[in-house]
Amino acid sequence: MPLSTYHVTWPCSDSANHFLLYSTRKGSVVRVSAPLLDAARTDSLTDEEKSALMELLLWVDDTDAERREMNSLVAKTNAERKRFRAVVVLNLDCNLACPYCYEDTFRGKHFMSYETADLFVEMVIRDHITQGRDIVLDLYGGEPLLSVPTIKRIAEPLDAAAKDAGVTLSCFLFTNGTLLNRPLVEELLPLGLTGALITLDGPREIHDSQRPFVSGRGSFDLIVGNVRSVRDLIEIQINGNYTEGNYRRFPEMLDHLIASGIEPARLGLVQFSPISEKSSPSRHHDGMAHCQPVSDKSIMEAGPYLFRETALRGFRVPVPTMGACMVEFDHDLVVNYDGSLYKCPAFMGWPELSVGTLESGVSDYSASHNLLYWQNDECLECPYLPICFGGCRLNPLLKNGAINEVDCRREFYDATLEQIVLMGQVCSPS
Repeated sequence: MPLSTYHVTWPCSDSANHFLLYSTRKGSVVRVSAPLLDAARTDSLTDEEKSALMELLLWVDDTDAERREMNSLVAKTNAERKRFRAVVVLNLDCNLACPYCYEDTFRGKHFMSYETADLFVEMVIRDHITQGRDIVLDLYGGEPLLSVPTIKRIAEPLDAAAKDAGVTLSCFLFTNGTLLNRPLVEELLPLGLTGALITLDGPREIHDSQRPFVSGRGSFDLIVGNVRSVRDLIEIQINGNYTEGNYRRFPEMLDHLIASGIEPARLGLVQFSPISEKSSPSRHHDGMAHCQPVSDKSIMEAGPYLFRETALRGFRVPVPTMGACMVEFDHDLVVNYDGSLYKCPAFMGWPELSVGTLESGVSDYSASHNLLYWQNDECLECPYLPICFGGCRLNPLLKNGAINEVDCRREFYDATLEQIVLMGQVCSPS
């Protein structure tokens, strides 16, 4: 009986005679003595010690069997999953003019028609609600709150059908936050609205330069006011987009939220990401300023720094959990404003990566999306597989023009995971 393949060992900073074992499958962490670690490596643990480590998924009966289990995990999840999740792109219009906008190369005044919305409703009821699946809608844009009538057109019949079938409907907004006022939230609550993800790009000075209105006016104060006014009605999550030159100022924004009366305990997850390259099928990664892969040294420094500063202020931070890309899951789908279907919203700039339409249904995308590309010896033997599953397909697409290799995150996790896990432990709510 050996230690799990999917674990990492870190020395304890306060003792040369102790180590931390971390399971990437379960997210469990335990402190062990050097003699106990040696006993684990030589299979000389007591039955009680083995049982305790097995409970934490750090000890297994057979690593070959564990590998087979990981290899079949996505297929098993697809067979058992009782949920349909759709990213619904209501429009590609926006009232902001962010210079780094990922959708800049194909956005415009494109709105989902009622006819397309009705086709979507029919598909969800026919293919999912009648099959007993709960429905999760991520309302997306552009700016989805420019399409409130369409939101109602979709949510009202789905809510009624879900209640009749004994399943649930929940809606989540991906919004810039400028239109997220209290009367509108109260209007959408009966239709299953549960939360919203809004973007704040650091303190006012930085945010207003990165996320101005089309008129050029800053949006920071309006967004913060809206967060304050609706935080008791729905869960508000916050993200932000940083550059190598400005990420160290992002904690100023967190302090401003607290000073504004927005208590960390009243918010959902808070996390930050590097600005990514604008979407375009003709652009491959060539060191452009907007494209910063996880192997970039500045990202390896920025991620743990922002995680630590966010957690220390009492905000909820995302901890590593086992999970794969939505591309892998049969019942996860992106529905574009025109009824075209994708497996990831990042692929909307690549029409050749469409996987069908609402009228024709979903076609076979196993080759174009390199489905299950992580099912290779190197990935299956990597301790980080449970939290990576081959990384993000967008990065090889930007780099090579095709999804022809995994986006290996090993260097990134080697450099950052210990800090993130330990800080999450220290700052987790009691």
